[in-house]
Amino acid sequence: MTTLLESDEHKSLREAVSAFARSHPRATAPAESRHFWQEAGKLGYIGVSLPEAYGGGGGGVTELSLVLEEMGAAGNPLLMMIVSPAICGTVIARFGTEEQKRTWLPGIADGTRLMAFGITEPDAGSNSHRITTTARRDAATGDWLLTGRKVFISGVDIADATLIVGRTEDARTGKLKPCLFIVPRDTPGFERRQLDMELHATEKQFELTLDDVRLPADALVGDEDAGLLQLFAGLNPERIMTAAFGIGIGRYALARALDYARERTVWKTPIGAHQAIAHPLAQAHIDLELSRLMTQKAAHLYDAGDDMGAGEAANMAKYAAGEACVKAVDQAVHTLGGNGLTREFGLATLITAARVARIAPVSREMILNYVSHQTLGLPKSY
Repeated sequence: MTTLLESDEHKSLREAVSAFARSHPRATAPAESRHFWQEAGKLGYIGVSLPEAYGGGGGGVTELSLVLEEMGAAGNPLLMMIVSPAICGTVIARFGTEEQKRTWLPGIADGTRLMAFGITEPDAGSNSHRITTTARRDAATGDWLLTGRKVFISGVDIADATLIVGRTEDARTGKLKPCLFIVPRDTPGFERRQLDMELHATEKQFELTLDDVRLPADALVGDEDAGLLQLFAGLNPERIMTAAFGIGIGRYALARALDYARERTVWKTPIGAHQAIAHPLAQAHIDLELSRLMTQKAAHLYDAGDDMGAGEAANMAKYAAGEACVKAVDQAVHTLGGNGLTREFGLATLITAARVARIAPVSREMILNYVSHQTLGLPKSY
């Protein structure tokens, strides 16, 4: 599936990733997912958006979102693609020191190293301004000390480090000053607890506890006074990649439903000939294609350096793709009837997975708030 917005290079990349992803069985276990990740890394797909000088492909979020979409459409959506190269890799590439770039980017690019991302807290989900994880300087050594909690953090057990969003306090205003730290997995005081999720996914979710975690001064990524600029440099790609994740899952579910609707015969007629089956599937396809166009727009704006335009488009793309994904999966299961809930057809597990694209990393309600305030100029209710 290609669009008029794609160059010949993008079309070739899409075709290559699709062929690669379809040549691998659907990963249902962590070991299978890790193998798929490693193979994708060797081929340059994980690091396609990272600078060539540090082992990447020199592309942007446009190329990375294309890769993730095609992986999802083949049945292997890699959640850590959103986290490791898109958020952490982007932030380090834009704001990291030369040493941080040389240490982390080549491994992130070739898939041999992973980095998780920790922002959400028990009392600071949608309202990231309420983050309480605190970073303070040790005056004697210059080290940083981090204390706080994070929740719903993906892949911490397989990540070499976690990019933690903390805060310093502006003594003049008392306002949040977000700052980002690279915390290696085995750092003393950095503890994790796996959350008991019903979501079927190869990547596990964790609650993190930071108890006076001591970090050297060079663990800070970027400038401690840069504020929200650095944070949103990672959050806009996160929204774009989540949209690609949802579109890929939706395409995979729709393809399974179409195969079934063409072959399943009742009263000598394939069920796909009936409008009650055909029209909802057509609507699902239209919704996925429309969300795809907005995702491509958001990615192009981000890669062009238009952070403000990309913020609006990224939120819209994530909203549209989340809705389209949930509807596509639901209609696919409904098309198959009882077979849609069997392990053989592999759709039932997508019912919960599809919800991720709707509620994370930001809920559809908060996106509607963003659009109503930022785009339409309506007053806030909070």
